[in-house]
Parts: sequence; structure tokens; C-alpha cells
Amino acid sequence: MTGLQQTTWTGVIPIEDTALTVTDSGGSGRPIVYLNGSYATQRDWHPVIAELGSGWRHITYDERARGGSKRSADYSFEACVRDLDAVLQATRVERPLLVGWSYGAILAVHWADRHPKRVAGVVSVDGAMPYGLTGEESRKRIRKLFRRMRVLLPLASRLGLAARMTADQHAEINIEANQLSADLVPILDRLACPVRYVIATGGHTGAGADEMAQVRASLRPVLARNPNLRVSVEVASNHEALLRKDFRAIAEVVRETAAVQDQHAH
Repeated sequence: MTGLQQTTWTGVIPIEDTALTVTDSGGSGRPIVYLNGSYATQRDWHPVIAELGSGWRHITYDERARGGSKRSADYSFEACVRDLDAVLQATRVERPLLVGWSYGAILAVHWADRHPKRVAGVVSVDGAMPYGLTGEESRKRIRKLFRRMRVLLPLASRLGLAARMTADQHAEINIEANQLSADLVPILDRLACPVRYVIATGGHTGAGADEMAQVRASLRPVLARNPNLRVSVEVASNHEALLRKDFRAIAEVVRETAAVQDQHAH
């Protein structure tokens, strides 16, 4: 976070039955709000933020039961939407550039769809693709995967790789995210802001490279219909390693998306 520490504010925003840890670099630069993967923390964005530097206003936060944020009785997607609203209100940010990874990308496009005049653009990092594992067999598969991992989850949460939730709660977030992804087509079709994708080429936990190739291929028809959406870059990393290994490519796509918005403004 070199060069950002002098003006950086870190604090807690209370919302409903919980409280979110938030970091805001401050300054007059274009505001970027970073949206984490399902079980990730704001720390994952540090390489991208350092690469972009102090000319931007960087805002990160931990979702409920992740990182430094407190637990809650509600881990639903709509709770995540309300959390983003609360962070924007508390930081008084208008027209942010939303940069989301995985689950965070789904949140970004949903929020952009609901607030088309309040968003500058979206950078989707290997997320927000209209493909999801739905149906009872898929739900069983997801629940089984997380129950197998239940002994490791407390350790993983301390490393920032999981939430402070039960295995079943982890699974339900994943199941809901898959349904949200499967239902994305109408949202992606009508997005009016610039949306730029950073796509990985490898697999990830619970889905091999072949299955992830199907997920990414689901974007093609939407890209053909909506000129506001574009794949800016494909990188060799897998889904989990993107932010760590390809932060320079992600930062470059952030710059590209901001430049597109600037052109639209003129």
C-alpha cells in the first residue's frame, strides 16, 4: 500500500446486526470500490491497488463474517447489496468504478443494473458470467464439497480463504451465487455502462478447467448483443490466483474502463 498510507482511513461501518471493516485511501482521485470473492477479504486487492497507485481513491471492505467484519444472521446476496449501499453512503462516494472478483463481479453488475446513473463502469475479474450449477443434483454436490472441507474451514478463515461460517452457510452462499449467475442474461443484456472482463483460463476449487471453459463460453452470446460488454484480457492464471499473479493486467483494465467512461462523458 506504498504511497497510500498518509490519507488512508480504516474504520467500522455498522449495518443491521453487524459491522463492516472498511478502508478508504481518500483523496480526490476517481473512486474505485473493490468487491471481494465469496470468502475473500479486502487484503486480496492490495497488489492491484499498489499497482494503480495514489492517483485513485481506493475503497475496500470485508463482507459479513469475512476479514475484520462481524458475523450476522443474514449472509444473503441482498444483504451484500445493502452492505455496498452502506459503504457508498458512509464514504459519500458518487459514481464509483466497481471492480469485482468472482462473487463480487455478480454484485457489481447487479448494482450497476439497479443504479445505472450512479455507476461509472464495472471491471469483472473472472465473474459475472451467465452460467451456474443449478438444480437439486448440483445443490447436493456443492453441499457435499463444503461438508468435506468443514474441518479445514476454521483454519482457512484465519488465512483469509474462507468466512467465519459453518460449512452449510458457505454452501448456501455458493448455491445462491450459482443461481444468480445462471439468471444473469437479462441483466447483462441491458447494462448501459462500460463493463470490461478479465478472464482466467484455469479451473478452481470445485470446478475443473473444462467446466470453467463452459462457464466462460457462456459470455459469448451476451458479448455479441451488448457492445458495452467486452473481454479486455485473458490471463493464464486459475480463478483463485488471479489477483495475486495478474494484478498488473487487472490494473490496466481498470485504467481502460475509466478511459472509456471519460470518452462517454465527453
